[in-house]
Amino acid sequence: MGRTVGLTQPIVAGIIASFVGFAGVFTVVLQGFLAVGATPAQAASGLLAICFAQGILSILLSWRYRIPLSIAWSTPGSVLFAATGIIEGGFPAAVGAFVLAGALIVAAGLIKPFGRLVSSIPTVLASAMLAGILLGLCLAPAKAVGLEPALAIPVVLAWAFVGRIRKIWAVPAAVVTAVALIIWTAPTGGWSIDHMTPDITFVWPVFTLQGLVSLAIPLFIVTMASQNLPGIAVMKANGYEPPVHTVFVSTGIASILAAPFGGHTINFAAITAAMCAGPDAHPDPARRWVAPVAGGLFYLVLGLGATLAAALLAVAPPVLIQAATGLALLGAFAGALAGAISVPAHRDAAMVTFVTAASGLSFFGIGAAFWGLIAGGAFMLLNRKWSR
Repeated sequence: MGRTVGLTQPIVAGIIASFVGFAGVFTVVLQGFLAVGATPAQAASGLLAICFAQGILSILLSWRYRIPLSIAWSTPGSVLFAATGIIEGGFPAAVGAFVLAGALIVAAGLIKPFGRLVSSIPTVLASAMLAGILLGLCLAPAKAVGLEPALAIPVVLAWAFVGRIRKIWAVPAAVVTAVALIIWTAPTGGWSIDHMTPDITFVWPVFTLQGLVSLAIPLFIVTMASQNLPGIAVMKANGYEPPVHTVFVSTGIASILAAPFGGHTINFAAITAAMCAGPDAHPDPARRWVAPVAGGLFYLVLGLGATLAAALLAVAPPVLIQAATGLALLGAFAGALAGAISVPAHRDAAMVTFVTAASGLSFFGIGAAFWGLIAGGAFMLLNRKWSR
């Protein structure tokens, strides 16, 4: 009896972590897929694929190592898609980029010098690049209030008031409010779902140089710098030594397998990892592995609702979705901006990266995120050479 009661706490913690992780940013994920050319059915299939990939891996890895190994999708990756837009070759080329990004993650796990090279990318530049691609999306709530105050203000108020009570529930509260308004304002007969079964579509990947440079490499970098490295830090802060190389290889392979079904990269979780690996999951660190197992099982259930989520997004007023998306990303933007200016000596280089990534400029079909990293890196090297 005591053992059953003892397991209730990590099970509940895992379910809450999955719900918060899904409800907080599923709109970001779907919008990212749509931005790079996916149809609503392909976007729903992609959401289903990554829900299943991260759920299954969370279960298997946590069970195998008996530590709370939480796996999540790359939210910064979805933001990158929204900032990049459709590349030459459309969604098949984007799927090819997803495959290449997964292969790079596998390489980081198998080839230790490559992994060390990736880790050597200055955190300030990676953070500045992420902040740059987040900026436009984070301005959306303010713009939405100006354009459609009756729709946007209730979403912002739900986020603000619930956040004062329990910060972790602020974004889910905003999303639930947005969903309620979508249903309330949808025209009669304006939305209908032919089926509740999940959409599963297959897309043959197309590999292009633009896809590699504009999507795959920036996706790999933001996933490593903004998800994997913080996720590892969360694990270590709670007294765990995660099998880093094994997780890189397994998440990279899972990302490759999910890509033809529309899914993009998965990685170490960061925020939800803190919920599953900390004392709130269980006082005994040896029992916290149950939390991501329960959370992984719940992600399988949440994935089955991907078609409904995509249908809601299809009929939603654009400003409403933009407001919810922007609020969901404010925390990530604040963290990225803080990381970008954390080293005074490199602030100029970080700001060059930030403004270039935020500018939306494109050369040779290559997006601003890549050029921001190149510009900031060049400026940093110039500063080092000049200071000698």
